[in-house]
Amino acid sequence: MSMAYIRETYGVPAKVGGRVNWRGGRHPAAGTITGSTGAYLMIRLDGQQHAMPYHPDWFIEYLDAEPANV
Repeated sequence: MSMAYIRETYGVPAKVGGRVNWRGGRHPAAGTITGSTGAYLMIRLDGQQHAMPYHPDWFIEYLDAEPANV
């Protein structure tokens, strides 16, 4: 799967290098999208050495997303 597939399927503004907040745990954490694997985003949370897979619309806030056209 590709980033384009993830954007189209889940309706999210995911892109490599994009900043996100993950809010799925006890302590929210900021991170950077490093790529994708299957239909999951690979995100390296700040302070971590390795990226881990996260579902594109599960507790993810996209920080540098383009504003929606109204």
